[in-house]
Amino acid sequence: MKRNKQKEIEIKLNEIIEKDINPQLSSHMGGALLSAFEDGIAYIQFTGSCRGCYAADDTLENIVKPALMNKIPQLKDVVIDDSVSEDLLDFARSLLRGGDK
Repeated sequence: MKRNKQKEIEIKLNEIIEKDINPQLSSHMGGALLSAFEDGIAYIQFTGSCRGCYAADDTLENIVKPALMNKIPQLKDVVIDDSVSEDLLDFARSLLRGGDK
């Protein structure tokens, strides 16, 4: 997939997440964001109360995946990205060292 086409799809994914998905998830004090789009697969991170929620798989299958795949035919799949960002790891390391002393 050409770089420009990939960028267009990423923009569309982010628009759908912000306009269609996050308003639904905000009622549960959570949200979603696109962490990556590679080889036709959208990787979604849940935020707030949705991150680590016992119903995250159901939310993905019943809300996130249909909203994205119905509007973007190039998508092959939508999966949860439950990795931890380097920024969060650095913050945790600084706390364990006693903060920024």
